[in-house]
Amino acid sequence: MGADSDLILDVMAAIAEPGISIAHRLISAGDERELLASEALLFQKARQESQRQSGAARAVARGLLSGRGHAGAAILKSPSGAPIWPEGVVGSLAHDACVAIAAIARACDFVGLGIDIEPDDVLPAEMVDLVATPAERSRYGRNFLCSRALFVAKEAVFKAVHPLDGVFLDFQDIEVDVESQVAYVRLSRAVRVKVKAGGQAAGQAARHVAALAFIPSGA
Repeated sequence: MGADSDLILDVMAAIAEPGISIAHRLISAGDERELLASEALLFQKARQESQRQSGAARAVARGLLSGRGHAGAAILKSPSGAPIWPEGVVGSLAHDACVAIAAIARACDFVGLGIDIEPDDVLPAEMVDLVATPAERSRYGRNFLCSRALFVAKEAVFKAVHPLDGVFLDFQDIEVDVESQVAYVRLSRAVRVKVKAGGQAAGQAARHVAALAFIPSGA
């Protein structure tokens, strides 16, 4: 099933945060050509599907950057694979098979930023205990644990924290309190996180779940 842009907008509105710009794009054939020459070199050995998704995500990000005085900026990759942003900007990219999203903010307002999106499919049974901590398994109902909400929230938190600390985190290193919108990272810091699943229109549009994680300056 294809993605419905209006439903994605609803999801993004639910995770919006003042000072953070978020946008999306439905991925289509030819989006691999959105990669700038310097970016394309980084993906030259990747499958066309990966090039297309990365091109779409960077096109979204460039649209956001253009509104902040960084028109035409290349978004390269660090050795860890994290995107490299223009000076004074923090940001994050994400995509699934059909939707690309990006988030950016001023580095003076936020020191860390992460975004993630997934189809709102049931999490494979063998992943539930891998993703949820014992405290989360006691706090949340089975339906929530079997959704991808925690998975997406923790992916977003990792993207926000890893560029700062350089420490690999697995799912058990992050504990999410959805009600208070805070994730606690082991031996590190607390991260604000918002997660939201979208609706499904007449059974024809794919559901998605997205999360935004952010660390305000001074936090």
